[in-house]
Parts: sequence; structure tokens; C-alpha cells
Amino acid sequence: MKHLQNKVKVVGRILQIVGQAIAYSLFALAVGYFATRPAYTHLEPGKAVIKLSFSHAGAHIEECRQLTQEELNLLPPNMRRPVDCPRERLPLLIEVELDGELIYRDELAPAGLANDGASTAYQKFPVDAGQHHLTARLRDSRRTEGFDHEKSADITLAPQQNFVIDFRPELGGFLFL
Repeated sequence: MKHLQNKVKVVGRILQIVGQAIAYSLFALAVGYFATRPAYTHLEPGKAVIKLSFSHAGAHIEECRQLTQEELNLLPPNMRRPVDCPRERLPLLIEVELDGELIYRDELAPAGLANDGASTAYQKFPVDAGQHHLTARLRDSRRTEGFDHEKSADITLAPQQNFVIDFRPELGGFLFL
């Protein structure tokens, strides 16, 4: 009887191992299939992508002002800064034009609870590969008309190319990469 029980345990263990092997094989086949199918096409043939991607803080809503000595005396000693600057920043106005046609225009709000952070842009524009005239414009000041920064260039886009528009004021404004 004990011998029969041992045989049942061995057969049960063998069936368990075979079952696990089948389950793992089916799982591996499913992972292998979905790793290659369905086929993903990043871009259609003959297309390129222009990406607008930057983060920049606009000007403060109000100018900083110099505090008078009387105003400073009213403040506690640890709060006595000679200049009072509001935290809130202006939104940015951004435009992107391709071959004379406006493809993007937006007003980007500043980040942060006090609207004191940088405004961020990230947009993709699939376009036909080839020669194009690109213009990017940005207003980050209190002015009501026109733009503070502008750059235009004739560009050649290859099929499947990623072309990036960045903005770095310390490097002269817009960068076309």
C-alpha cells in the first residue's frame, strides 16, 4: 500500500512538472507573439516629425519694486529684503509656422500653485519629408503685440526624421535641431 502511495506521489509530481512546462511554454509563445505583432509603424513612409519641446519661464506679471526704508522697518528683521518681487509669471504665446501656414498657436500657462513656474510645450507635427520653411515665435514679456523671440530657417527633412524645435534663451533663443 505504501509503495502504491509513493508511485501516486511520483506520478502527481511528474504531471505537475509537465503542466508547469506547458503553461510556461504557452506564456513564452504569447509574449513572443505580442513582442513582434501587431507590427507598429512609427511614421508613414515619406513622413517626418517636427517636435516642439521646451520649458521656459515668462516674465513676472509685475515689476520688482524697491522698498522704502519705512516699509522695511515695518517688516520683521528676517523678512527685510530691499526688493519686493511678485512670484506670478506671465503665460507664453507660441506660434509655429510651416511654409507660411500656421500649424500651432497656443498660450502656455505657467506651472505651479502660485503660477510661478516655467511654461512647458510638447507637440508633434507629422509632415511630408522634403524642403520646408519653418518659423517659430515666442512672446514671454508684458508686450501686447508682436513677439520677443523669432527664428526662421529653410530646412530639409528626411523620411522618418525627428526634427526638434527647442528654446534656450541663454543660447540665443530658438534652436532647430
